[in-house]
Amino acid sequence: MKNRSKSVLNKRALYLAHEEFQIIFLRFQMKVLIIGAGPAGISCAHELVKFGIEVEIFEQSGQVGGMCRSFELWDQKVDLGPHRFFSKEKNVNLFFHDILKDDFTSVNRLTRIYYRNRFFAYPLKLGNVFKNLGIFTIFRILWDYLMVRIRPIKNPDTFEKWIINRFGKKLFEIFFKSYSEKLWGISCSEIDSDWASQRIKSLSLIGAIVNAFKAKRSQKHTTLVDQFNYPKGGTGVLYERCAEKLIEDGCKINFSSAIHQVLVNESGKVWGIKLADGREVIGDIVVSTMPLTHLIKGLKGLSVPETVTKATNKLRFRNTILVYLEVDDIDLFQDNWIYVHSDEVKHGRITNFRNWCPSLTNNKETSILCLEFWAFESDEIWSYNDEKLQELAAREIKALHLFEGSTQIINSHVVKVPKCYPVYQKGYQENLDVIINYLAKVESLIPIGRYGAFKYNNQDHSILMGILAARNISGAGNSNLWKINTDTEYQEDGNIRDVLIQ
Repeated sequence: MKNRSKSVLNKRALYLAHEEFQIIFLRFQMKVLIIGAGPAGISCAHELVKFGIEVEIFEQSGQVGGMCRSFELWDQKVDLGPHRFFSKEKNVNLFFHDILKDDFTSVNRLTRIYYRNRFFAYPLKLGNVFKNLGIFTIFRILWDYLMVRIRPIKNPDTFEKWIINRFGKKLFEIFFKSYSEKLWGISCSEIDSDWASQRIKSLSLIGAIVNAFKAKRSQKHTTLVDQFNYPKGGTGVLYERCAEKLIEDGCKINFSSAIHQVLVNESGKVWGIKLADGREVIGDIVVSTMPLTHLIKGLKGLSVPETVTKATNKLRFRNTILVYLEVDDIDLFQDNWIYVHSDEVKHGRITNFRNWCPSLTNNKETSILCLEFWAFESDEIWSYNDEKLQELAAREIKALHLFEGSTQIINSHVVKVPKCYPVYQKGYQENLDVIINYLAKVESLIPIGRYGAFKYNNQDHSILMGILAARNISGAGNSNLWKINTDTEYQEDGNIRDVLIQ
């Protein structure tokens, strides 16, 4: 009996060894094509190369980083808006430190909310709130909160209902309505409750009050990350360094290489891609970070069902307009960025890059601000030329009285970024599910990232998606990538999540 058991164990060991050999052999025979060199695509390639898998990347633009890229402007460095690293997810942090080593700094975070010519500390401080809102408004907030606790909204399926159910109507009107409608371009009653549930999760009014008291007693914030990591030279340095390492390891990165189609055979298996210039590249697996809507429309070799086409046409992305202003002052305001909850201006957020990392400024005695506007292609502002946008930004920054009258704007620059934010319009998930179920039948095609998965990811989420996608491909993992930033609870330490835009 003992000999028989030993024989069974030996056979099992041989089987496992053979299986492991097959996996390793397949890795060396496999070629993965990655569409896009943003956080998801770059991190996926980095992980795949570690497994010994051949990788080739195709990037539409001329540099890596996607929405998180950095660039030089007026002899300084800036990002495409504010991007920070704050994950407590082990895999993301390992990627960050593996690439940058010690070449980063810890930035003290200061963000405020601008509302009706007043600034509110974020996270909230009770004294600041009472001073800015007054006792009558505070009473209205508490009264509305009490009423909704007595009679909660049944089935809060929209952003507006979800927020009111959690905080009351008055607080919704002050701190959520204006900003959210600027960002998404639709009424809060049309935004799906998923947006709130993914971003806010454990935040409550009572929790905010309790934590505000704790912060007052301890003289420090306990609810949000007080510091965040930031690469010296800009967020994009992480992806630039990673790209350099990938090239050294034999990975080919093709710039200015727009993808026209993803090629699929009759049995529903992906076999390569077709570039905009007509070239075809063969691969065993395609990882796509291109907008999900473009991916579906670019599948060649498959007859896409009408139901999938209709679902795809109902999904929308929101564009961003960034207007950079160089100002002849180095002491404007201390915030890293400011959320603008004000109906009298069109922009929604202001970043002050001087307050991020000293290496960005190159010892210049000026500050670079970035104002963010959001638009659909059909919105009038999206068609504005650079001069008109620069005039608008200059007018609006002065309207907020963020610097003295003697301070001058000496330069301005516009960057338009299409399809930045997947719009969580009510019912979007039903349409997305139709697409997810369809793509599950397409073999060897893996959509990831903010664009690719139609998911409102921070760069931390997208990095994690890339890493886990690579592990799935290598056989070392079996993660449901569609669940990242839905079920994963890893964003920030503390009790309150950062509910506003990242």
